[in-house]
Amino acid sequence: MSATWRIGVDPRRCIGTSICAGTAPEHFRLVDGLSAPLTDVVAPDEVVIDAADSCPVEAITVRDASDDRLIAPQD
Repeated sequence: MSATWRIGVDPRRCIGTSICAGTAPEHFRLVDGLSAPLTDVVAPDEVVIDAADSCPVEAITVRDASDDRLIAPQD
């Protein structure tokens, strides 16, 4: 497992439910009604996966920073 993950939010998909900010406020905030990561690269943290899996429109992606492998959301 990578020592770092990369968080991404697709602003075209995000509908601003704020579930991610409620689930992982140390990693996400709303900016102009849309989700944004506080930082793009984070240490692995299960709550980031929970936030990505909770997004109803799958706007959040979590990838391994070393090889770009998709970690969440999983089908």
